[in-house]
Amino acid sequence: MRRIVKALIPQRLFKAIEPYGHLLESVLWQVVYGFPASDLKVIGVTGTDGKTTTTSFIWQMLKNSGYKVGYMSTVGYGTHLGQHQSFVHMTTMQTRQLLKRIKELKADGIEWLVLETSSHALAQNRVWGIPYQIAVMTNVTGDHLDYHGTFERYRDAKRKLFTMVGANSRGMQEGVVNADDPASALFAREVTHPLSYGLKYGDIKAEDATTTATGSRYIVRRGSSALNMIVNIPGDFNVYNSLAAVCVGLTLELTDDEIEQGVAALKNVEGRMTRIDEGQKFDVIVDFASTPAGFEAVLPGAKQSAKGRLIVVFGSAGRRDPAKRAAQGEIAGKYADVVIATEEDDREEDGQKILEAIAGGAEKSGKKRDKNLFLILNRPKAIAEAMKLAKPGDTVMLLGKGHEKTIERADGEHPWDEIGEAKKALHLQK
Repeated sequence: MRRIVKALIPQRLFKAIEPYGHLLESVLWQVVYGFPASDLKVIGVTGTDGKTTTTSFIWQMLKNSGYKVGYMSTVGYGTHLGQHQSFVHMTTMQTRQLLKRIKELKADGIEWLVLETSSHALAQNRVWGIPYQIAVMTNVTGDHLDYHGTFERYRDAKRKLFTMVGANSRGMQEGVVNADDPASALFAREVTHPLSYGLKYGDIKAEDATTTATGSRYIVRRGSSALNMIVNIPGDFNVYNSLAAVCVGLTLELTDDEIEQGVAALKNVEGRMTRIDEGQKFDVIVDFASTPAGFEAVLPGAKQSAKGRLIVVFGSAGRRDPAKRAAQGEIAGKYADVVIATEEDDREEDGQKILEAIAGGAEKSGKKRDKNLFLILNRPKAIAEAMKLAKPGDTVMLLGKGHEKTIERADGEHPWDEIGEAKKALHLQK
């Protein structure tokens, strides 16, 4: 029905009335399903980057601390009794599926839910009626501007999560914000009890942080005591993601041991800085980074820890903000020794034109075609070429697809497994 209405009225008018249609739909489904989340304590996680990993840190910490807790994220969903993969290209489901899934999680006896919450879901009122009690903000950089139109609208869509928490008269009205992000003050003022974190600023700061190829360590000082944090997922940015979880733990008055052990217990998140080891003499890492800010988060650390060259394979999705394509290419060209541009859910767009936009950015950073810049539209071939080029000590990073189980082309969705493709390409080189 929504597709028919969208086809009959101008796009600008459709976008203006779309949230109200979604709101009506959300109200109706909440009534049908009996407001299934009404007796849950819900922690919402929003931001441009880091949502999934932060959601996982919080869930793991609460699970380890004995909470009956469930989670729903881009990667999957589960409870203290087990986990399941997600097979859809969507962070937060449509309302009907979301409420149905919450009912399924409640069957496992959960009392808490950690819910990764997208800007689309907030702007479209898909999460209306969800009783968020704690809101977590990772960061806010430009993304999804093809839908939101401006950065301010995108930012304010995410801020709506904090507004919902602040309006929940029966909730805790707690908010956790990244103080190193310029938008943090806007988010913090929406809740009664904000708590900020960061490396430069914040109520809770990471001190003496050290990072390696396998994780990081840092200290959080609290008066006369200190938390000695160990993070077992690589990436400088995971200091921030884990700090957000620390703040949630402090808000819930967990003990120091529960916070330390809970964060350290998270060993991996599929497609988030996932290392592939098939006996090869170079490193292979799969990550979901797909925005300029995401590239700035993962590539400097990867370049620093690489013993040899850094080879990066990525694309830029069709039917999404085209301005980010050249920016991704320029950032990749700045940090990587070799850039391989390929498909990433091109959908009905001309994939070769997307690659040309990426290449323009990479060339701006000094890359030369057929020397250290390659355009290979077919993603399996691009991955195979990266493995072929890699020498002992090099690092190959596959960005953009992460955990996703389909790739979208002009003729629809096709099965996809980035980690599986990486392993297949590695075996072909033996």
